[in-house]
Amino acid sequence: MLAIITRLPQLQPPPCKNTPTQTCKHANGFQMGILYLALYLIALGTGGLKSSVSGFGTDQFDDKDEKEQSQMIYFFSRFFFFISTGTLMAVTVLVYIQDEVSRSLGYGICCVSMLIAILVYFSGTKRYRYKKSVGSPIVHISQVIVAAMRKMDLPFNASLLYEDSAEGSRIEHTDQFRCLDKAAILAGEFDKTASSDPNPWKLCSVTRVEEVKMMARLLPIWATTIMFWTTYAQMITFSVEQASTMERSIGNFQIPAGSLTVFFVAAILITLAVYDRFIMPMWKKWRGKPGFSSLQRIALGLILSIVGMTAAALAERRRLSVAKSVGDNTATLPISVFLLIPQFFLVGSGEAFIYTGQLDFFITQSPKGMKTMSTGLFLSTLSLGFFVSSFLVSVVKRVTGSRDSQGWLADNINYGRLDCFYGLLAILSFINFALFLVCAVWYKPQKPNDVMQMETIANGSCPEEKC
Repeated sequence: MLAIITRLPQLQPPPCKNTPTQTCKHANGFQMGILYLALYLIALGTGGLKSSVSGFGTDQFDDKDEKEQSQMIYFFSRFFFFISTGTLMAVTVLVYIQDEVSRSLGYGICCVSMLIAILVYFSGTKRYRYKKSVGSPIVHISQVIVAAMRKMDLPFNASLLYEDSAEGSRIEHTDQFRCLDKAAILAGEFDKTASSDPNPWKLCSVTRVEEVKMMARLLPIWATTIMFWTTYAQMITFSVEQASTMERSIGNFQIPAGSLTVFFVAAILITLAVYDRFIMPMWKKWRGKPGFSSLQRIALGLILSIVGMTAAALAERRRLSVAKSVGDNTATLPISVFLLIPQFFLVGSGEAFIYTGQLDFFITQSPKGMKTMSTGLFLSTLSLGFFVSSFLVSVVKRVTGSRDSQGWLADNINYGRLDCFYGLLAILSFINFALFLVCAVWYKPQKPNDVMQMETIANGSCPEEKC
């Protein structure tokens, strides 16, 4: 649709030059409607794709097979590596084609690429592993909450709670969020000898309750990762504005300010390649584990974002001092745009760690039937980060602005104090990191051997050396 819109004159306003004698004609309602329809279709498709593809990818690995389980750890970094490769092509080749050749051709290439991707995806239909659907996770969560609210007293003995799940799929009872255990209390009206299943809105199994607890445990980690994407949003907006005021020439070629995001992508690709080929093998030899844990990668991403915002504040202070010395109205300041590379690389490397860490954490630490929901939960941190970014910008503008000045975030950044704003983000990121550490210490993952041990003991076949 976007390729057609940018091709047909009837679907766009007439071209014009905005001069005192000629005013540009705005797009009419029909043209805007077609444009928004195309954009919302992309958003709808992206939401369905991103929330499902990573979970479906992990379904191809058998978590009961040690070899396949170790291979799944590599999947997350390589999955994001290919995503970043696509981003690199977008901000380099496609941007050039759209600006220098044809915008319609650029969108057309995207359309054909997705069509090829769909055909490749369908070609593996007979080879994929499929997991049985166990119903809507939202309904399951609602049932546990409603069943818990119906009962007043907390259980005094966990062994008396209701359980009807198969031995091999049971989840051991935990003490966190004990208020939810009320959903598994056997009420007087339910007869255990009856052949019919209980009403799930009145009585839930321990396993179903523990699945909801697993999702609840993800929320504190989820909340403390939003701040990274807030800083990320600032970097890809204000950094481009900084670059537009700096010297960007390499010989006779001038780098477009918007193309500097290529350093973000380059940092991601380099970080993922180094981590995959060097850090993971070394870590396995040293610690016996195939790479950092998901929480360790998230922590590294948050640390790199703090250092990146500090570097951005220092670089902006240097740029402002040059602007003051040569005049604030100077269009291009005599300072190289490559001064911004450290902040791009630091935050880009942080994104490589935190994206793969979050993806790994939210998929592997969620119940099997809620992987898509947990992936959506992870992706919501990205969107919420941008919303928080917009809110923060509005607050800073209102607090620091006055009648005589526009405050820290002036329309012309040479008159503002973007360095102070970056410093504020670094402080907020540091506070957020401290909260993350508290949440990471509090978090208790579900032990992978619990179910196996329960099944073995229940069957009375526990070998002496295993017990």
